[in-house]
Amino acid sequence: MRAVIQRVSEASVTVDEQVISEIKQGFLVLLGVNEDDTEDDMKWIAKKISGMRIFSDSEGKMNLNLEQVEGEILLVSQFTLYADTKRGNRPGFSRAAGFDLGNKLYEATALELQNYGLTVKTGEYGADMQVSLINDGPVTIILDSLEKS
Repeated sequence: MRAVIQRVSEASVTVDEQVISEIKQGFLVLLGVNEDDTEDDMKWIAKKISGMRIFSDSEGKMNLNLEQVEGEILLVSQFTLYADTKRGNRPGFSRAAGFDLGNKLYEATALELQNYGLTVKTGEYGADMQVSLINDGPVTIILDSLEKS
């Protein structure tokens, strides 16, 4: 699994010109699921996201996590994180999980993050979404479950 975490002061998802989810301070997480991902990958990525300390403390150091700043997560599926760009200029997406597996692990990630006590809002899996955000910092972190030990 791949996750792009963006520290935001606000973010929202719109589908068919209707805002379906929005948060204030927190993380916008773009989540890609690979065809080979498992529940272990999901649990690893959720644990990393939940503990990520990228909010500034009183000394200006990135030392606080979501819980400490009472932040929220906006979790948005993004299969294009598994784009294959090795040949030509048109990306291929054969490494991205199919709809059923992708949706299963996306929903499981949302639930796992909630199990950590976090407020999680979501986009609409498989929909054409417009995502708006104000990136705070900017701070952007990329996680890949292939890097777990």
